[in-house]
Amino acid sequence: MAGAIYIAGAVSGALFFGYLADRYGRKKLFLITLILYLAATVLTAFATSAWWFYVCRFFTGAGIGGEYAAVNSAIDELIPARLRGRVALLINGSYWIGTACGAGLAVILLDTDIFAADLGWRLAFGLGAILGLGVLLVRRHVPESPRWLYIHGRAREAEALVDGIEKEIETKLGEPLPEAETSITVRQRASIGFITIARTMLKIYPQRALLYFSLFAGQAFLYNAIFFTYVLVLTTFYDVPAGTAPLYLIPFAIGNFLGPALLGPLFDTIGRRVMIASTYILAGLLLAGTGWLFVQGVLTALTQTLAWMVMFFFASAGASAAYLTASEVFPMEIRALAIAFFFAISTVVGGISGPLVFGNLIEGAIAGDVFIGYLLGAGLMIAAGLVEVFIGVDAERKSLEDIARPLTAE
Repeated sequence: MAGAIYIAGAVSGALFFGYLADRYGRKKLFLITLILYLAATVLTAFATSAWWFYVCRFFTGAGIGGEYAAVNSAIDELIPARLRGRVALLINGSYWIGTACGAGLAVILLDTDIFAADLGWRLAFGLGAILGLGVLLVRRHVPESPRWLYIHGRAREAEALVDGIEKEIETKLGEPLPEAETSITVRQRASIGFITIARTMLKIYPQRALLYFSLFAGQAFLYNAIFFTYVLVLTTFYDVPAGTAPLYLIPFAIGNFLGPALLGPLFDTIGRRVMIASTYILAGLLLAGTGWLFVQGVLTALTQTLAWMVMFFFASAGASAAYLTASEVFPMEIRALAIAFFFAISTVVGGISGPLVFGNLIEGAIAGDVFIGYLLGAGLMIAAGLVEVFIGVDAERKSLEDIARPLTAE
């Protein structure tokens, strides 16, 4: 229930803050959403009842949902086209470094021989807030998107920012940079209306809308279903003590980080279509195979974890690329909201249903029931990979404006 409420908050936050990120800027919103996350996390540590805990989880999710939209927009608009894929995948994959650290700390903090049962989990939330404060201090130095500044009538700020970056690079290279080869004339305006946004996504780019709904729905069901119920599987089917179960999340998280880190460069060289399709389809096949071994009763807690580690090595790269390409293939003026919209819709379909469906399947302690859930997740991943094969967008090494012309362009 807590997992589903957190996801509901993430959906709401993505839509609300995604719209604001397109209207008021990337930097301002990824600072606001991080502050919201920090405040909700701290208040969670002081919860005295279930309703308080659930409300705080909702607003924690809202902050994280807004992060997806604002941060991914900022990444794509600041990173050179030839490196955009690997950088975006690495940054999205870094989520799992935090997961591994959190899982390791949880083993200590939830040990009732060290901390009281009503204290350890509160300290865990408190430490999360402290880490977030460190991120907040770093983010102050991340610049606003020059693209966003220019289109919203702040041309002088955009020029000054780009001039500063160019001068720094020229100093390091010891030679001037070449002049730009192309240009676009834009009609600067403060905001874009919802009618224009809806028309752009559903009328001008209907295939792209279908593509990214498929990619987001597949990975949302897979991740939220398995990640939020992973400890339940270990404790229910493998008799792993609840206090040590978080340790098994560490190799799981390592596999999720290594996938984007090691495969990321291939998304810039081999290309988006081939890599996204192959990672999705391969992850689906591995999930089905792992589920079959699970229902046969031949796996242990360790081998189950290793199987997930391999499967999510590929799934994590594909899922991170879904966020990347959703922000690449729609015009700049609606980029953050496009990420938020497809994140929200697909998460409602796969993210909220996943933990609830798997939670009920696991509750019966019947391996065959859980296997049905695994097959469902595998089918969604394979289907999304096939959609990518046929209507994927070859966005590698291309300017964002070449992939999707700005709505404000003359």
